[in-house]
Amino acid sequence: MSDLTKLTLKAAVDGLKSKAFSSEEITRAFVSNIEAANPTLNAYVVTTPDKAIEMAKASDARIAAGTAGPLEGAPLGIKDLFCTEGVQTTAASNMLRGFIPPYESTVTANLWRDGAVMLGKLNMDEFAMGSANETSAFGPVKNPWKSKGSNADLTPGGSSGGSASAVAADLCLAATASDTGGSIRQPAAFTGTVGIKPTYGRASRYGMVAFASSLDQAGPITKTVEDAALMLQSMCSFDAKDSTSLDIPTPDWSASVGKSVKGLRIGVPAEYVVDGMPAEIQALWDQGVAWLKDAGCEIVPISLPHTKYALPTYYIVAPAEASSNLARYDGMRFGHRAENAKSLTDLYETSRAEGFGQEVQRRLTIGAYVLSAGFYDAYYVKALKVRRRIAEDFDNVWDQVDAILTPSTPSAAFALGDKQIDPVTMYLNDVFTVTANLAGLPGISVPAGVDSNGLPLGLQVIGKALDEATVFQVGAALEKAAGGVGKAERWW
Repeated sequence: MSDLTKLTLKAAVDGLKSKAFSSEEITRAFVSNIEAANPTLNAYVVTTPDKAIEMAKASDARIAAGTAGPLEGAPLGIKDLFCTEGVQTTAASNMLRGFIPPYESTVTANLWRDGAVMLGKLNMDEFAMGSANETSAFGPVKNPWKSKGSNADLTPGGSSGGSASAVAADLCLAATASDTGGSIRQPAAFTGTVGIKPTYGRASRYGMVAFASSLDQAGPITKTVEDAALMLQSMCSFDAKDSTSLDIPTPDWSASVGKSVKGLRIGVPAEYVVDGMPAEIQALWDQGVAWLKDAGCEIVPISLPHTKYALPTYYIVAPAEASSNLARYDGMRFGHRAENAKSLTDLYETSRAEGFGQEVQRRLTIGAYVLSAGFYDAYYVKALKVRRRIAEDFDNVWDQVDAILTPSTPSAAFALGDKQIDPVTMYLNDVFTVTANLAGLPGISVPAGVDSNGLPLGLQVIGKALDEATVFQVGAALEKAAGGVGKAERWW
């Protein structure tokens, strides 16, 4: 092969099994790419080349012995939110800098069980809080794409920006990611990659650093829909160590990719036409509708009336849960401990002030406020009631449609620093994605076109709970109709 790192995950796995090349060969190729590009892109916060070569050699031995797993020998990147035994895991925060987990997250353990190789840990927004990968204690990640006629550095999206950038730049075959309000799907849309958030409970949260426990869900970012199906099959499993894990079998989602969508009913929600939405986003959405219609789908206008309350609901529920989850990082039990504190109170305050970045502090403050006496009923309880209404909106349309088509994001990737001044403007990036988290539904972002500046745009497919099969089926049909959006130029 002329360049093994350009292969899709499926092509690489097939090539490894047929012994067209070895895992050590493809792993060394990725290590070389990372060494060349990471100083510019900042996608990896920790690289593990020696461990990767060791794992690759073990994979080659299993391939030779005929005992290869489904992902045998495939080099992957791991978001720094997943605990990896013996390898630093920080959630991109100074609060956890230097933490070496003595245990493995269930998601990564599943990947190693199936033969995958770890290239390193990927950058992210601190504690998964952000939409631009600018809140990381290790500095921002750069998108490998550039706007026409400009050399400005663009965001890869967040919080899984390192995962998206690494996949788009051929620094891994695929990557793990996590999605609390769109943190897989938005970065995928910004980088011309595929990202899926499965049904809540499909993938274990054991060993994932928690942000908002009722919203967080692991998923992959990949080059193709087929790759996403392959990755997700390995990542998902029942886990007794996670009380929210669903005790159900993991289907063969790869079988859904390429399956005809003729006869499927696709919902188009009126409420996803938002004020100020660029004409290019509407045109892409219209194009997606036309593609599915041409493929034999029935297009059904639907209403999800509580959609307009989704963002404010999310930004009450998520910070409230974060406030509870991150209370453990106090300088006494877990995390960074300030030196020379004058009192116990000073130790708590200084440790948290030094350990947490500005955006995390902002969200923890919001969360503590909405959970406080006098405001709990007015904000948090009311938000939970609205969340139930949002879920009911979806329940009420599933007898009319099999899946829902929407844009993934309200814009293409923007320049780093563009939206830092106004947090609310940044939060609006999640306008199309948060509903799937609030309702616990599967959603995929598929690259479907480019804007006038040549930057990738994505379309989102939302499915019924536990019906990832239809999501993959429709996503693959969109991918085929779009014909690909090209690749980011190697400018490093």
